[in-house]
Amino acid sequence: MSKKILIVDDLHPIFKARAAAMGYLVDDRPNISREETIATIADYEGIAVRTKFNIDQEVFNAAPKLEFVARAGAGLDNIDVDMANQRGIRLLAANEGNMDAVGEHAVGLLLSLMNNFRRADLQVRNGIWDREGNRGYELKDKTVGIIGYGFMGRSFARKLSGFGVKVLAYDKYKTNFSDAYAQEAAMEEIVKHCDVLSLHIPLTKETRQMVNEEYFFHFKKPIFLINTARGEIVNTQAVLNNIANGKILGAGLDVLEKEKFPALAEQQWYDALRTNEKVILTPHIGGWTFDSYRKISEVLAQKLEEINR
Repeated sequence: MSKKILIVDDLHPIFKARAAAMGYLVDDRPNISREETIATIADYEGIAVRTKFNIDQEVFNAAPKLEFVARAGAGLDNIDVDMANQRGIRLLAANEGNMDAVGEHAVGLLLSLMNNFRRADLQVRNGIWDREGNRGYELKDKTVGIIGYGFMGRSFARKLSGFGVKVLAYDKYKTNFSDAYAQEAAMEEIVKHCDVLSLHIPLTKETRQMVNEEYFFHFKKPIFLINTARGEIVNTQAVLNNIANGKILGAGLDVLEKEKFPALAEQQWYDALRTNEKVILTPHIGGWTFDSYRKISEVLAQKLEEINR
């Protein structure tokens, strides 16, 4: 009997097609609820998810035949990795599939901040023509600090290669990774030299709320902050405080501590964030393009093929 995969989220059809070509029976049920998943997952050897719900102990307990979890996206923070490892369940992620989308989005946020695109656009639409008030900065000769030099960090560095910047990259878990796009650096060098700080690290117990008041205190120059990683890494109130004191010149945030409404609107810092003209907000779309939608499923299918060889 063929092994079965349950797709519980919106994946590009290419994943289902390639899994079926490998001999899997694939149930594509993007509208299935968590409760329905738990009630039926015992029949499946694989589950494919994007961000719909957490694959946690409750799900694993209901899935005695489960052999792998395929995450259609970057990172595994909605999966209980420890539990999966204890049970010998393979975890597949598709970081490579949306790295170009994230890199380009980060560049877009940075250019928008440095050139006041949001404020200038709103002013012109409202009959205000203020050239001096919207004078911007050039990227050339600036120092960009990248925290985390995996797929996303490297992609951002590559996208910056034509701007004439110096890129310093810090990664706690890598050594000897300098390349044509970035120079490996200690955190002390990042805080001393960088004009731009961009985050490209996963959400873990160690990184949660890592970027806080104390973190910003160590920076020697005013910076532009970009976060396309995970919102919970950054303390939002600390960002607002450091914009107010001039330590942060602008913040481009694709991810937030709390996402989606109405929960986002209930945060104490939300009104200050949404009205701050030095902040650009996007709804966690950095890695979510029409192109990456397909690429992610292609990468996921390729990894499934590899574990079946």
